[in-house]
Amino acid sequence: MVTMASIMNSKIPCFGGSSRVHQAEFLWAMPSVNQVENARRAKQVRRVGLGHGLSFSSGSVDMSIQAVAPEISTTAAEAPTPLSENEKMLANYVPVYVMLPLEVVTVDNVLENKDGLEKQLKELRAAGVDGVMGDVWWGIVESKGPKQYDWNAYRSLFELVQLCGLKIQAIMSFHQCGGNVGDAVNIHLPQWVLDIGESDPDIFYTNRTGNRNKEYLTIGADNQPLFGGRTAVEIYSDYMQSFRDNMSDFLDAGLVIDIEVGLGPAGELRYPSYPSSQGWVFPGIGEFQCYDKYLKAEFLEAATSAGHPEWELPDNAGEYNDTPESTEFFGSNGTYLTEKGKFFLTWYSNKLLGHGDQILEEANKIFLGYKVKLAAKVSGIHWWYKSDSHAAELTAGYYNLQDRDGYRPIARMLSRHYAILNFTCLEMRDSEQSASAKSGPQELVQQVLSGGWRENIEVAGENALARYDRSGYNQILLNARPNGVNKDGPPKLKMSGVTYLRLSDDLLEAKNFSIFKTFVKKMHADQDYCPDPNKYNSPIVPLEKSKPKIPIEDILEATKPMVPFPFNKETDMSVGGGGLSDLLGSLINRITSIFK
Repeated sequence: MVTMASIMNSKIPCFGGSSRVHQAEFLWAMPSVNQVENARRAKQVRRVGLGHGLSFSSGSVDMSIQAVAPEISTTAAEAPTPLSENEKMLANYVPVYVMLPLEVVTVDNVLENKDGLEKQLKELRAAGVDGVMGDVWWGIVESKGPKQYDWNAYRSLFELVQLCGLKIQAIMSFHQCGGNVGDAVNIHLPQWVLDIGESDPDIFYTNRTGNRNKEYLTIGADNQPLFGGRTAVEIYSDYMQSFRDNMSDFLDAGLVIDIEVGLGPAGELRYPSYPSSQGWVFPGIGEFQCYDKYLKAEFLEAATSAGHPEWELPDNAGEYNDTPESTEFFGSNGTYLTEKGKFFLTWYSNKLLGHGDQILEEANKIFLGYKVKLAAKVSGIHWWYKSDSHAAELTAGYYNLQDRDGYRPIARMLSRHYAILNFTCLEMRDSEQSASAKSGPQELVQQVLSGGWRENIEVAGENALARYDRSGYNQILLNARPNGVNKDGPPKLKMSGVTYLRLSDDLLEAKNFSIFKTFVKKMHADQDYCPDPNKYNSPIVPLEKSKPKIPIEDILEATKPMVPFPFNKETDMSVGGGGLSDLLGSLINRITSIFK
């Protein structure tokens, strides 16, 4: 049996991305000329002329590939047509999605102002936008009682998106909206769940002083039959299955391109360590959220199994708005560096990994065979990133230090479910942050995206805060293609998609929208809108069954830090800027307002 003690004390070898094979795809049979041409047009030909002979040995990969002599005539008439310049550049295309307003479906489960929304969606489509992202709120759909689902408003929304020629990224939003930065409305968890919480408040995340957080059910309730005989995981699974059953026509039609599975507050795989509703303000370090009775019992069991029944959860990690150095846990030579501290942080972060792994496995079973991709969102906690303890990341569950990668293990877990890693704060630059917060958004993004690419998964991203300026857009463009475009085909590194936060009147204001349209064009590598994702991304194939569960030792191999891939300093697809661009934008805005 693998114990926490054995994990903590083991010396785990690490393998780089190139020596770790998750999947090998080869075209074994020689294609006909027509097949070559069709495959070329679909951007799916990867290798030609490879015969059988792929073998694997334990602990390493031994590939023995025998070449097969080509039998296709090489006359000029039969030679494949060379790719055009536009086709080569299309391989650099990064699709752009726009996040819908939080309240697009009201708390009363109504799609209001349908005509106004249709006008906005058509403006996005005309601007070249590929699709939209929308929360599908648990607190709205299952509000009337357990398993009493009402999808009518969301069916109307999806029909409208389809009518406007856009794709949709659907978020299974199992969290509360309200009480955090950017939350314009309040959407609580279903009332019947809150009622259970009245008699058993330990179903909610709890900090050391006993404050309950009702944004999301505690991980401690994942496998506890506390909800009319159902566990939290079963609730999430039933909800996703009902979504599938009621939205199957949209899934079959290819309208729904991603299913992003909510795994925590704000839909992110993290603990609610920095809730504004409890007084947190930037750049406070936050607090650990594992003091409900279920997680306390799990920690005691883990510590006892490790031979330390005397170990307890931290009581010296400070409060929400402390700085690292003001606490014993995160200060110089703090508890986080001791055996006890390392044990706790490993347990705390592993619980998060296990939570995500279990729910994504359920999602995989439900959407198996559909042409959709699963996704999970990871939070961009950039404050205190440049401090030794990375305190704000640790309280959120990301055990990330200078000598320990806290994000690549998440990517490795996602790889078994064929899931996309969706990351935030793409728009931020270090120079825009307060020096006192020791923020490092640029380095953080570079680390997380590199970890995803090394684990051979797709990475996508979002801006954390609304931005309408060229500087913010250019930073997103840089992260989307860190080494620039490749005029001869796919770039070395490329994100699978970027979602812009969010659709609003401010975005559609003439000057702002003019810059945004240029941003979309540059994300598309100056190519026209392409309705077929297979031509610029990996093909959207029927979702495959999750691979076998990865042993925790193998997951933790990915904690060994590796130097991130190099990023350029500036994007080579800038939206422009400077005084002349701003003047032109101002003139366009004035002319538009005159003729309105």
